[in-house]
Amino acid sequence: PPKPGARDSISPELSDPKMRRRFAAVLICAAALFSAHVVRAQKREIYKARLSTVPMDVSMMSTIAGTGSATAVLTGQKLVLNGSFEGLRSPATTAQIHRGVARGVRGPAVFDLKVSKATSGPTKGTISGTFDLTHEQVEDLRNGCFYVQIQSERAPDGNLWGWLLR
Repeated sequence: PPKPGARDSISPELSDPKMRRRFAAVLICAAALFSAHVVRAQKREIYKARLSTVPMDVSMMSTIAGTGSATAVLTGQKLVLNGSFEGLRSPATTAQIHRGVARGVRGPAVFDLKVSKATSGPTKGTISGTFDLTHEQVEDLRNGCFYVQIQSERAPDGNLWGWLLR
């Protein structure tokens, strides 16, 4: 049995007040470093895209029109995108996030977005999607290689597009 007045819950090394202060300081520093890392890892990065018509020639003017916008929020490796569009000449069919080899250069689709048509008509609506990105895809996003593209019935190769930029 412990002697009366003995501190059985504190190890002999921590019974010295100076050692307890040092130990407390180390714990506080470790907690501060850990919380700074967590906050940094969960920092939100916001990307925006102005959706405008894809590059076109005169023959495409009767099938391609419209405008829109999208906002993407990156938290850690999770990307959440929401946007809207209007003024298409035919109903929207699909939308994706594409990865270009460089900003301004078209590339393949990497993520499918949900297209919701407005009740007021099929030539306007919203796009949305949530994706878990790889480390490489996060870097591609940060380097301006991702863009949003919306296709429509009369423009199946692209109607609107816009690069996701900070």
